[in-house]
Amino acid sequence: MSFLSMLAFAGAMFLLAATPGPGVFATVSRALASGFSNASFVVLGIVLGDIVFLLLAIFGLKSIALVLGDFFVFVKYIGGAYLIYLGYKILSAKEHKMDIKGKSELSWKKNFITGLLITLSNPKVILFYLGFLPTFVDLNSLTSFDIVMITLIVTVILGSVMLAYAYSASGAKKLFKSKSAEKKMNITAGSVMIGAGGALILKA
Repeated sequence: MSFLSMLAFAGAMFLLAATPGPGVFATVSRALASGFSNASFVVLGIVLGDIVFLLLAIFGLKSIALVLGDFFVFVKYIGGAYLIYLGYKILSAKEHKMDIKGKSELSWKKNFITGLLITLSNPKVILFYLGFLPTFVDLNSLTSFDIVMITLIVTVILGSVMLAYAYSASGAKKLFKSKSAEKKMNITAGSVMIGAGGALILKA
């Protein structure tokens, strides 16, 4: 995995991590209810869940690539089509006022488990990585260093974005009540997903 590929992957991961979803809503809700420190444990659980799915996708894809060889192209087409579908769903989603209400106090363990379960209960995460990774990584030549770097990039980018949401929510509640802001994030995230899906399908 080249340095430029790492930068491209990090940039795409940043945009995709900012996509509003259950993890973002839970993080924001916790930050509004109990502040940044409590929300950070939710973020920790979310990131760990993503890493679990990421590693499953990496090792699963590598095994499939080695066994199927040229037939792996069909897996890439399915992954690309799935990303385009996700992008379409986001772009066509109607804006709605986020229902962000304070929650009762939870221990750091419960906050962490909440974040972890949010990711692990969504199998679409691993399908996303299955479609997204081949755009940036040659699975047949993936090294241990590449796996460490990919995991580090996902950890830092996803963690930073979610913590930024938590920090902003703890001090600026109005930021997350704007329909126009949600629409702009949907357009950006949807466009990125469709672009990644198209690039995956067209990639030789």
